[in-house]
Amino acid sequence: MDKIERTDAEWRELLTPERYHVLREAGTEPAFAGELNDNHDAGDYLCGACALPLFESKAKFDSGSGWPSFTQPVSEEAVTDHRDMSHGMIRTESRCGRCDSHLGHVFPDGPPPTGLRYCMNSLALEFRPLDSE
Repeated sequence: MDKIERTDAEWRELLTPERYHVLREAGTEPAFAGELNDNHDAGDYLCGACALPLFESKAKFDSGSGWPSFTQPVSEEAVTDHRDMSHGMIRTESRCGRCDSHLGHVFPDGPPPTGLRYCMNSLALEFRPLDSE
């Protein structure tokens, strides 16, 4: 996969201030505030910065956390894991495999088949319905 690298100024030009904060500054939107948390339509969830397909709707589940949650990404290359020691915690941050944008975090408390919960920010994602392809 070809990596996408842009300057900070280029990202600021391409993204809304809210998206920039989440995707490029590792911000977090408030729980239950994102429009994709309650989305139950069939389709794909893409990176909000570079449109790389990240998750399929069949991997989405209601975690009760207030953020869109998934059991697994579409591929191992789509989402990369990084150690996050911010805010006095040790967590695993999830980033886009193509543009390195912050998506959210992954936790080991999800349902089968993976036991993982990819807890993503709605602002970090774009939804593409199946019927739009």
